[in-house]
Amino acid sequence: MSQPVSLQRRLGIGLTLGVAALWLVATTLTVFIVQHTIDRTLDSSLEETAQRILSLAVVEIFNRESSDLLQQVASLRPHEEYITYLVRGANGIPLLISHDVDLSVFPETPQMGLRSTATHRLYGTSAVSDTFFIEVAEPLTYRHRATREMLAMLLLPLAVLVPLSLAGIWWLVRHSLGGLLAYRQALEERDAGDLSPVEAPRLPAELVPVAVAVDQLLARLRRVLEAERSFTANSAHELRTPLAAALAQVQRLRREAPPGPLQDRAWRIEASLRELSRLSEKLMQLAKAESGGLLVETPQDVLPVVIHVVDDFRRSYDTRLELSLPKEKQIVSSIDPDALAILLRNLIENALKHGREDRPVEVAVSSEGVLRVINAGPVVPAEDLVRLTDRFTRANSRADGSGLGLAIAQAIATGSGATLTLISPATGRGDGFEASLWLPP
Repeated sequence: MSQPVSLQRRLGIGLTLGVAALWLVATTLTVFIVQHTIDRTLDSSLEETAQRILSLAVVEIFNRESSDLLQQVASLRPHEEYITYLVRGANGIPLLISHDVDLSVFPETPQMGLRSTATHRLYGTSAVSDTFFIEVAEPLTYRHRATREMLAMLLLPLAVLVPLSLAGIWWLVRHSLGGLLAYRQALEERDAGDLSPVEAPRLPAELVPVAVAVDQLLARLRRVLEAERSFTANSAHELRTPLAAALAQVQRLRREAPPGPLQDRAWRIEASLRELSRLSEKLMQLAKAESGGLLVETPQDVLPVVIHVVDDFRRSYDTRLELSLPKEKQIVSSIDPDALAILLRNLIENALKHGREDRPVEVAVSSEGVLRVINAGPVVPAEDLVRLTDRFTRANSRADGSGLGLAIAQAIATGSGATLTLISPATGRGDGFEASLWLPP
């Protein structure tokens, strides 16, 4: 998926290209207009030059002793001749030419009016009842050079205008979109659990309804989540007392009942009540995990929490737990210690329930702040692995459980900025299951 292009970049590049395109269009039109004006002016000068030279040439030819001789006008000083001319008689014989003339430029017979060849612009006219003809030639290279110089002078400011326009438009767009950029930054900086209204100072009027709609959606979502968490927490809390009372009564009934079906039925009821009590405890943990407040202002060492939780489990599961700690004295993190304890308990409970009973569960903390809980056992299929963090989802296992342990761990990891990764088979093994937690620094 391609990365989205920012509005600031779109406006900056679009407006700059638009200014450059308009400048090029204006330059092109200007070149055509000015070139047309130059051609008209030079054509008029060509006509005026031809008529002026012809009148002088006729007088000079009439004053000769022999009017049929070809005479070349001498140059007073060396110079480049831009306009050359050829005067002919009625029979087409050249009578007078300029000093730097190229006769191949002119046609064999005189032609009247303006015309162009591949290299020259020509003008021809006659005098004395079409007995004398003159043709004046001007190289087109001079006109082309003038056009190129004019085009260069018009395009030269564009080399300065484009960077200045880009800088100016970029600054103006950034200044105008300052409120929108601040709004985007405010959205990027908040985590997934922050559903408070988004502050939007200096937001453009066109986007104010969007910000209002976002705040209304967040408020509605916040009320729904708070109602769900409150119901979950209150329900679990209210169930604890009657469940404890019912469990005590069933335990007493089981002890007083004579051996037989009644005692077996009381034992099954006690097991169901214990499972219901554990589910109630899990629901309370889930409500705490989703309620926010999973970070502390002052980062603390997490190793004492890990050691305490592991020791607590060792008293119940004997030697099935192996703890590996880094050589560093401290691993500092901003995660709430209570939240970390709940998370680690759920990961260890999941490993003990679903791992092989003849193999220990490994709890390891690396110097990079990575907490791993590894258990031996069958490989979990990839399609089941991606669903294990969903609520009430369990892999193909016969072990008891509510399917909330990994969901609680994932909720705490997400709310605290940590990263929980489930791997099967475990790293460096051919089987087993690994839960890897990257603690927030």
